[in-house]
Amino acid sequence: MFNRSFHNLFIESMVLGADVLASTSAHAEDRNLVAGTANFADNSSVTTIAQTPKIPAINSDANVQQINRMSQVTSVSQFSDVQPTDWAFQALQSLVERYGCIAGYPNSTYRGNRAITRYEFAAGLNACLSRINELIATATSDLVTKQDLITLQRLQEEFTTELATLRGRVDNLEARTAELEANQFSTTTKLSAEAIFVITNAFQGTVNGDNTVFQDRVRLVFKTSFTGKDTLNTRLSTGNTTILQLPGGSAEGLQTFNLAPSNNSLSVDWLSYYFAVGNKIDAYIGAVNGVFFDFVPTLSPYLESATGGGRALTEFASSSPIYRIGGGAGGGFNYRLSDQLVFSLAYLAGDHANPQPDSGFFNGQYSAFGQIAWNPNNNSGIGLTYINAYQNRGAIFDLGSGFTLVGTEQANTPFERMITNSYGVEAFYKFSPRFAVNGFFGYTNAKNLAGSGSADIWYYALGLAFPDLGKQGNLGGVLVGAEPYRGGNPEPANDLSLHIEGFYKYQLTDNIAITPGVIWITAPAQNNDNQDAVIGTVRTTFTF
Repeated sequence: MFNRSFHNLFIESMVLGADVLASTSAHAEDRNLVAGTANFADNSSVTTIAQTPKIPAINSDANVQQINRMSQVTSVSQFSDVQPTDWAFQALQSLVERYGCIAGYPNSTYRGNRAITRYEFAAGLNACLSRINELIATATSDLVTKQDLITLQRLQEEFTTELATLRGRVDNLEARTAELEANQFSTTTKLSAEAIFVITNAFQGTVNGDNTVFQDRVRLVFKTSFTGKDTLNTRLSTGNTTILQLPGGSAEGLQTFNLAPSNNSLSVDWLSYYFAVGNKIDAYIGAVNGVFFDFVPTLSPYLESATGGGRALTEFASSSPIYRIGGGAGGGFNYRLSDQLVFSLAYLAGDHANPQPDSGFFNGQYSAFGQIAWNPNNNSGIGLTYINAYQNRGAIFDLGSGFTLVGTEQANTPFERMITNSYGVEAFYKFSPRFAVNGFFGYTNAKNLAGSGSADIWYYALGLAFPDLGKQGNLGGVLVGAEPYRGGNPEPANDLSLHIEGFYKYQLTDNIAITPGVIWITAPAQNNDNQDAVIGTVRTTFTF
């Protein structure tokens, strides 16, 4: 390692090299550069220099960040940590007055005692050669002394090996970059995918068999950005999952992977567009199967999975059922009132494409959403949620599709046509990096539009999360609660049904996770006469 102020020439070479690396984009016109830029994994770039070896970015993320933070100066006096009595003062002054090239840090320091590697020094030497070539080419060679040329020649010879190595790296990177650009799928679109293999069995309590089954679901998501600050999501989905049916038409225990087309048919099951409006508003438009938890904070950061294959096993354990009231097409936004406070509004219509009476974007099934979420820090948060909705197809917690996701039949279809007002509170608290708690409580009042009467629907849960349990990337989880159930005296029974779930996600590799778990539903369909349902699942998720 060299000291940054070890010798005048060392200072000159290193600083010039740092300046070239930090400023190739902004000052290319000042450096007699030829065309050709190699892109690196850290998004930095290096531009080839006329009549000199090609120097790649320094092989250290920390060093690259240090160099990128350097800025051009015009006087040594701009450095607060360099004094005229310093032995390197004249060398630094020479770089400004004779060569017009020096770099410092944004806080007006030079940090002359910072150590540099031989590669950094080689980069600086290359910069000196480039600057001298430029001076010669512009007929200002009188600024370059014979002694300078002799010294630089000697340094170039000493660092021949490093310069040759760096030249080879850039040539290789340029070739790889050219190949990637020639074979890339799209300049604006990226592809991400998820494949789920599931072995599941209902040991007791279901009405459609108790055989062990092997099921699958595959999703391909095309993410397109037109401005760099927006994302168009187009998702193709297929699968062969079959729902394990509980008595009384209950949707309790529905697993996240069950949201898929049947018989391995292929369909576009999600189409949405995210974009920013100014610095405080994040907007969302859902065209196909838009849902509120696509974009609003659900205050369940450890159990919820954006794709349905990563964390909790069931829809109920992922986040509050209130986020599953309605869906379809529409839009909304999150407005950041402050760094800690987010206000959300949204409107989604389930019958948006149907022109028939009692349908359409405004006259059919809809959900109007409002929420305020407060995150005082990264370890805690609380949200207050309200939804006003109109259902004309019977199901309340259906994402606007008519397909019930959570809760008992009594809670989802108290009336054929109804207006509902729903209220919810959601919260989480991270006690330590390895332990967190989240929970929710919700109440929905349904008013019968085809007659008289109303229904009270309740739902609540408490979840425990154990991030990095066993190793980094793993997640253990336990949740106990009640899926949406109807209070009062619904027919045929009014017993309390509980949902108990435990799972352990083992991150086998960066792209493969195995999640075994158990789901236990007591008194399915709010009826103690029904046998408890016990479902075991081993879910393997591949992401790429």
